[in-house]
Amino acid sequence: MELQIKKMNKTYIQSINIKLSLLLLATTIALTGCTISYKFNGASIDYTKTKSISIADFSNSAELVHPPFASQFSEKLRDVYTRNTRLQILKRNGDMHIEGEIVEYSLTPMAVGADAYASKSKLTVTINVRFTNKKNPTDDFEKKYSSFETFDTSTLFTTIQEDLSTKIIENIVDNIYNETVAKW
Repeated sequence: MELQIKKMNKTYIQSINIKLSLLLLATTIALTGCTISYKFNGASIDYTKTKSISIADFSNSAELVHPPFASQFSEKLRDVYTRNTRLQILKRNGDMHIEGEIVEYSLTPMAVGADAYASKSKLTVTINVRFTNKKNPTDDFEKKYSSFETFDTSTLFTTIQEDLSTKIIENIVDNIYNETVAKW
């Protein structure tokens, strides 16, 4: 009887070993057969077809003008494509092209204090963007992107204007990047 129990235990252990070996083999095949690819920059570009992007300098046609805004915006837009894609950045004639103008740079009072003066104001920027893709013309579009930041009017606007502009530029540039190459 004891010999029979040892035989059964040996057979049971062998069947478990076979099952574990098969499971390990199946897992190995599954893991090597599937590849998971993460793109942390979010770009979905076919680099075999699309090799360059041209980004024109954005002009400022808003009624209220903050002189450095247009150049800061254009440079930030180029910087995002440089950092997050392998596209060559050109001034013109790229496989993809972005151009446009700043159409609004405005201050709006938001909340009125007890003294009948605005206690909060909002800086709003709207940029008209034209995107063309020579390799895939169905991606072409013209769209206005807008962003705003509110601030306490007890602070002098000229002391916080650069910080507000930087935040607005980042928001708009992210939206443009997402719609042109990330396809979000």
